[in-house]
Amino acid sequence: MNPQTPPTAPPSTANLNAWSRIARQVIGTPYPWAPGHVVTGPEDTRVVPHELHPAFHGALDWHSCVHMHWSLATLLLRHGAALDPAERQAAGVLLAERLTPAHLAVEVAYLRERPSFERPYGWAWAAQLAATVQELADAIPHRGGGTVVGSDARTWAEALAPLGEVVGDHVLDWLPRQAYPVRHGKHQNDAFALLLLMDAYARLGRGDVVEVCRSRALDWFAQDEGASTDDEPGGSDFLSPALTEALLMTRLLPQEEVRPWLGRFLPGLGEGAHEHLLVPPTVLDPTDGQGAHLLGLALSRAWALRGLAGWLAGPAADRLRESARHQEDVVLDHITDGHFMATHWLVSFALLAQGEGPR
Repeated sequence: MNPQTPPTAPPSTANLNAWSRIARQVIGTPYPWAPGHVVTGPEDTRVVPHELHPAFHGALDWHSCVHMHWSLATLLLRHGAALDPAERQAAGVLLAERLTPAHLAVEVAYLRERPSFERPYGWAWAAQLAATVQELADAIPHRGGGTVVGSDARTWAEALAPLGEVVGDHVLDWLPRQAYPVRHGKHQNDAFALLLLMDAYARLGRGDVVEVCRSRALDWFAQDEGASTDDEPGGSDFLSPALTEALLMTRLLPQEEVRPWLGRFLPGLGEGAHEHLLVPPTVLDPTDGQGAHLLGLALSRAWALRGLAGWLAGPAADRLRESARHQEDVVLDHITDGHFMATHWLVSFALLAQGEGPR
């Protein structure tokens, strides 16, 4: 995290417990399900959630299920003491049920056989899950796991390690073959994936993956200037292409180069330019899966705006932080009390907005 960015106020205990409960609930909801399974022949038509993906079924789709597992692990790691004992225990039980060596072996085999499955968004979240559970396992002896997760976290980390390895190998194979970045505001946005991947593989000790991500990001984005944000947001965006790229570059560039790059890329941010990025997006139908993406956009903007605010000064920085708070507040009720099209994934982006993602 940018050292100039002050920490956000932690979520309330009520919100933390509600976020953990909804994460468990949606992971345990097998249908509706959007498998993303490419049928390779007549013998490959049996698409049953718990058979195809024994670890990551539920929560509508594979990537959402993965990052809702990440949400539970993050809540245990960062806020375990604030969770009710029963909720901590329930979160640990769910992770123990899903993150078994046998279940993860099936997931790893699936990814190995289908090297473009969930590229790059699902990959990035899988790497984040592996890194966060590893950190949880390392933290337990120092913080005390009690009956919440105890030594189970070590078992989960060991089971997830091959998943992290196969994703890392896929990244090494893929990035040199992609000539241009995907810049739109949905799952294939490469700036978002690279940000998560670099953070995860730095924590996992895979310097080779970090370096290929870093090199590609600089090739793609270092010379950008004059971002046109007039066409943001798209009708189903959950990321701001401009803000996400800018946040990535604050993590990549030498500190003395960040402000000049931001001044070229998003001139006047917080000072009257790009003002529509600071206003919560209009959501007309939060029960529609694509429309509900805009709820997540408010949260991912909050995440990016807080990260960028530390590189600005005075009123401009304050304006970004004020917008981040406002966009979070507008979405808050949808995170746990909204339609399944929102609840199956928004906790993860609420945690990002609170600074619980890449640091």
